[in-house]
Amino acid sequence: MKIIRKEKSSMPPYMILVNRDHPLNPYYIPPDLTEPNIPFYAPGNDPRRLLHPAAASAAEQLFESAHQNKIYLWGISGYRSYERQKELYQAASGRSTVAPPGCSEHQTGFALDVSCASQGYELEESFAFCPEGKWLASHASLFGFIIRYPKNKESITGFPWEPWHIRYIGPEIASCINLTGLTLEELL
Repeated sequence: MKIIRKEKSSMPPYMILVNRDHPLNPYYIPPDLTEPNIPFYAPGNDPRRLLHPAAASAAEQLFESAHQNKIYLWGISGYRSYERQKELYQAASGRSTVAPPGCSEHQTGFALDVSCASQGYELEESFAFCPEGKWLASHASLFGFIIRYPKNKESITGFPWEPWHIRYIGPEIASCINLTGLTLEELL
């Protein structure tokens, strides 16, 4: 397992690849985490309400566009520390559906889990088939997000299908991934 360390690069910070083969340093905390002005199904002052500023701004635009189309999305979980991921992983007894500590994109501040009222604010595959999930899959790339763990790409991403997990990578690259059907692993 390689440890990703923050180094100077010409690539934007949101192009970091995080997965089981490319974990983050346990001490990595993204700078300037901020709370986007979107509805969250998390209590006030909860770190899950935080995102990297670029992702926060894009999430605000995404959620506003959804609202204008009578689609009501809710943020469930944004930033997650290494220590919090460790707790979740241990509670899940190491199940492959939960990322090991350091291997969760939530630690970057660029990932956001999304749900809606019709799903009881739960993170379930059925989200993909409700109007909110369909809208998100069709429009996320316009705002720089991808559905990070697509269906039938588990052998490439190392994670099961998560239609609720979006990842900010910028509009140009998100559009490329959306059009080609590639995963972030394949692109990078």
